[in-house]
Amino acid sequence: MKLAFSTIGCPNWSYDEVVSTASDLGYDGFEVRGIGGEIYAPDVKQFKPENIEKTKEKLKSLGLGITMLTSGASLAVYSEKEKAVAEAKAYIDLAESLGVPYIRVMCTNRPMPDGGDIQLCKRLYKEILSYASGKNVLPLIETNGIFCDTKLLRDFVEECDGGVLWDINHPYRFNGESIDTTLKNLGGRICYVHIKDSVVQNGVTKYKMLGYGDIPVKDALRGLKKAGYDGTVSLEWVKRWEPDLEEPGIVFSQFKKISETIIKIRNKSRADRCDFFCVTQPAFRI
Repeated sequence: MKLAFSTIGCPNWSYDEVVSTASDLGYDGFEVRGIGGEIYAPDVKQFKPENIEKTKEKLKSLGLGITMLTSGASLAVYSEKEKAVAEAKAYIDLAESLGVPYIRVMCTNRPMPDGGDIQLCKRLYKEILSYASGKNVLPLIETNGIFCDTKLLRDFVEECDGGVLWDINHPYRFNGESIDTTLKNLGGRICYVHIKDSVVQNGVTKYKMLGYGDIPVKDALRGLKKAGYDGTVSLEWVKRWEPDLEEPGIVFSQFKKISETIIKIRNKSRADRCDFFCVTQPAFRI
């Protein structure tokens, strides 16, 4: 598996700070959901046509990749349909130019089920998939909104012949799905994974650093490894939307260390694991 972080977690960083941090911490790459004050990736300076080759050369020299361009296109909202399709197509074009394999689209922009027109979503997703054909870019639809129900999402992507971005928080938190159920439902359609941890306090979901919530992150990572998943696992630390969350420098380093440790553990006893999880991360659930 490859490890990345989303730039949604470092909204005040410049592009150079994002790149240097990914390199210094030994990440495989990073996912773009805004750079600094610019949320729309095609308008980021480094991604303008005149700068793309220089940007690609710099990343190649550091052994880094951009793992996904994360659009805000919501395909199940009738009032946003033209804007959503235009944004998705712009992201596909940029991804093709940068050599990025995936873009993200959604049914709606809320993590929990909140309605939306699934037939409209299907029609627009098929249009976007057709547009991406031949460009070496696959638009992935995320497990949020109505697609927290991953059986519904499985049927949807099989009909459309698309791919899934599995956010491990959403089906577990908002649809009561076990990790095993989600993995069984989505199987080989999982092309990319978002990791985040959370707890519910007074009926409100609160995002936490890895190990300080109650999302079964270890079960997800181990289940993916057992299934032979070799794609990207990306930390989605939503600091752009929740500025009081911990600072990215701390969080990105912690995620990298813990994720690598979980992925490498195979058939070890609780005692063998205790040195790391009980000393380094006392709140992590064993």
